Amino acid sequence: MLYRRIRDLREDKDLTQREMGEILMCSQRVYSNYERGDLDIPTEILIKLADFHDVSVDYILNRTDKKNWK
Repeated sequence: MLYRRIRDLREDKDLTQREMGEILMCSQRVYSNYERGDLDIPTEILIKLADFHDVSVDYILNRTDKKNWK
């Protein structure tokens, strides 16, 4: 599964993969693997991403086009 939305959200904030890795406490390489879909995103990281970008987990997973669940 390609996680295009986490790339788009990261780029919207002008952050590098390295910076996102630091925020999530993982390496740039691991974060890059998440974006490309080479690694499934663990639930804990998925929640951190959703909280950081203020979007729903369903939005990140392409289950909805509605960014927020609020």
